[in-house]
Amino acid sequence: MSKEFEIVREFEVDATPEEVWEAVTAGTGGYLWPMEPPEPKAGGRGPFGSTVTAWDPPHRYTNRSEDTGMPAQPLNQLDHTIEPRDGGRRAWVRYVHSGIFTDDWDNQYDGANRHTDFYLHTLREYLTHFAPRPVTFSTLNGPEASTAPDALAAVGRALGLTDGDAVGARVSVRGPRPFEAVLDYRDEYFIGLRTDEALIRFFGRNHWSAPIGLSVHDFAQDADAEATGAAWQAWLTSAFSTGSRS
Repeated sequence: MSKEFEIVREFEVDATPEEVWEAVTAGTGGYLWPMEPPEPKAGGRGPFGSTVTAWDPPHRYTNRSEDTGMPAQPLNQLDHTIEPRDGGRRAWVRYVHSGIFTDDWDNQYDGANRHTDFYLHTLREYLTHFAPRPVTFSTLNGPEASTAPDALAAVGRALGLTDGDAVGARVSVRGPRPFEAVLDYRDEYFIGLRTDEALIRFFGRNHWSAPIGLSVHDFAQDADAEATGAAWQAWLTSAFSTGSRS
C-alpha cells in the first residue's frame, strides 16, 4: 500500500553557506556519490532525471522525481535550506527527504531514516576536513555471506576494532594494508573511518537483508579508484570467507 514519508534533519556546520551549497549541488562525490550537477535554474534537469523545483543559491535547492523508475518509490524529493550563522562563517542546514514508498513501508522508511543520519554526518566530515578538494570515489558490496545478521559486527572485528573503541578514537585499522584512522562514526548500522586523505564508510545493509556496502571517498592526489576498489573488494571477500569471522 502506498504511503507518504518525510525525513527531516537540521544541523549546523563549520562551513560557509556557499561551501555547503557547492557540496550539495556539485560536490556530492565527497560525501554521498558522484552525481551530475543540476541545471542551475528552477525547472532545470536534476540528478537521475529529477526536476529542479527551487534554485536560490546559496539558500534553497530542491529536486523532485515523479517518475523515478523504481516501483517501490514512485515519488522522491530532496529539499535543502541553508542559512548563515556567525556572520556567514558557519551555516545552518535543514534537509527534508520526502516522497512515497509503496512496498514494505516500515522497512524502507527505517533504512532511509538511518542512512540519512550517516550521509549527513559524512557531509559534515567532508565540509570540515576535505572540501573543496577533488575526490576519487569507489563503491562496492560484500559477498552474499555479508547479509548475515552479525555482518557489520564481523566487519568491525576484521578491521581490528574493539568494543571499547568509541567515536572520536584514533585506531589502528587492519584494512587491505594497515593504516591509522579516526573512528568518526559507529553504531550497529554503520562504521565511519577518517584518515588524512579519505573517508571510508561501511554500511550495515545486512539489517535490511542486503549485503554490506562500502564506499571510499579518496582525496589523495594520486588516488586510483580501480586499485582502491579491487583492494577493498578482496578484503571484504576475505572478511567473510570460511573461518574468518570468529
